[in-house]
Amino acid sequence: MEFKAVLKEPQKLAINEAIRTARFVRNKVLRYWMDNRGTGKKELYRYNTQLRDEFKFVKDLNSHACQA
Repeated sequence: MEFKAVLKEPQKLAINEAIRTARFVRNKVLRYWMDNRGTGKKELYRYNTQLRDEFKFVKDLNSHACQA
């Protein structure tokens, strides 16, 4: 199924930035997990919180988007 939305340019930029930020967080957490085998969910959530403190653009995401 495909859907095409009619977006204004600022909306399009905001969506693309959110997608890039979510991918950044996913890749950082995945790399952390790969480097530290045996890491559980609690440690990954703590690392996610650390990323929010370290990078302002990650802090702009809400907590659910960050942990998804």
